[in-house]
Amino acid sequence: MKENTEASRRGFIKKLATTAAAATVGNSLLAADKPGSFHYLKQEYNRVAANDQVNIALIGAGGMGTSDTQTALQVPGVKLVAVCDLYDGRLADAKKRWGADIYTTKIYKEILNRKDVDAVIIATPDHWHQQISVDAMHAGKHVYCEKPMVHSVMEGPAVIKAQQETGKVFMVGSQGVSSLGNEKAKELLKSGAIGDLNYAEGFWARRGAVEVWQYPIPDDASTQTVDWETYVSNTQKRPFDSKRFFRWRNYTDYGTGMAGDLFVHLFSSLHFITGSMGPNKIYASGGLRYWNDGREVPDVLLGTFDYAKAAAHPAFNLSLRCNFVDGTSGTTYLKLVGSEGSMDVTWDGVTLKRNKTVDNNDPFYIEKMKSMGQTVSARKKMMPPEEIVFEAEKGYLGGPYDHMNNWITAIRNNGKVAEDAIFGYRAAAPALLCNDSYFKNAPMFWDPEKMKIVKA
Repeated sequence: MKENTEASRRGFIKKLATTAAAATVGNSLLAADKPGSFHYLKQEYNRVAANDQVNIALIGAGGMGTSDTQTALQVPGVKLVAVCDLYDGRLADAKKRWGADIYTTKIYKEILNRKDVDAVIIATPDHWHQQISVDAMHAGKHVYCEKPMVHSVMEGPAVIKAQQETGKVFMVGSQGVSSLGNEKAKELLKSGAIGDLNYAEGFWARRGAVEVWQYPIPDDASTQTVDWETYVSNTQKRPFDSKRFFRWRNYTDYGTGMAGDLFVHLFSSLHFITGSMGPNKIYASGGLRYWNDGREVPDVLLGTFDYAKAAAHPAFNLSLRCNFVDGTSGTTYLKLVGSEGSMDVTWDGVTLKRNKTVDNNDPFYIEKMKSMGQTVSARKKMMPPEEIVFEAEKGYLGGPYDHMNNWITAIRNNGKVAEDAIFGYRAAAPALLCNDSYFKNAPMFWDPEKMKIVKA
């Protein structure tokens, strides 16, 4: 019998908002009516019937594709049957990791032609996302496409059209969107916990060769082991360059820089929490400050974004920062600031801070001020903000699992996903326009509802 894990988890999140009574930690709920106390967010994982098996294939078996596949295989009833990559070494690694019976190929259309493949994970470099996504859906496959959904703003409509024409389940892989932290933040904002939203900010900090895209290059990298001609067949033709293949995020022909890799996560979470369709004005600045390794994209990027008043939210501003020259060991975060408080949001929890005021007519307050030798003025007094922390319970499998489970559940039940093609495009577009603003040294204007560039 099918069990809808998504319904059960959302039901539990809803319960957290309305339950006033305290319970024990074992019941996954603690009182949250005092500063510093906790609500625990809980995910429920259910079994599935044997006939609900979903056969998946991986297209693009690098680090992110491997990680996505490992996560997908944690979902009950998921089986990997095939892997595609343009490098021999990754195909060999796939067989070692997942079994010698895994079908491997360098030709992605061979994967799409297989009748035993229900769905594909697309984790190629960004410049192949659109074409493979469209081809896969028209071949009858459900798609999980890594973020950003497309390599350029102009590519988005084709993916949306393919999803609408085929009716296939299409999910974009900004994994935090489905996390318990994001769901709790959405609920808190809707309930008025921070008042009217007026500002948001996000930050990514990274340091170290692998984290800043200096991925290792195999000793055997050559045209004998890499299908370079296919790799560059949809972009500018160049002689073989192992850096451009294995460190592709550094180059604009294949990657989308810091904005496409990292800002897009923050846009996705922000849009999920607020219900926003996106900003209408985008401006970016930054530079190449440290990693002078031949890369074409900045290693420090700052973006500012204007969100106009909409049905879902008041007008507010967003500031995003990304630093690959990090000497501070800074923490990744998304902060929402409102008229009555703020929220720090992670995939695993939310820290809510609310402004507190006390009426000067309160007798206790008057006596307290007098005992301290202070005169009570005829106005309300601001007090230190109260802080409430909501955290996922121990054993929570995390946002990436939730996101993948959402996709697999939608495939089984012909249901909805948290990040379909329209949502994914509205998250990708401002990130890609952030790059355009940086390279053109000019603001970019966007209609988030119609999903079109607006000329200044």
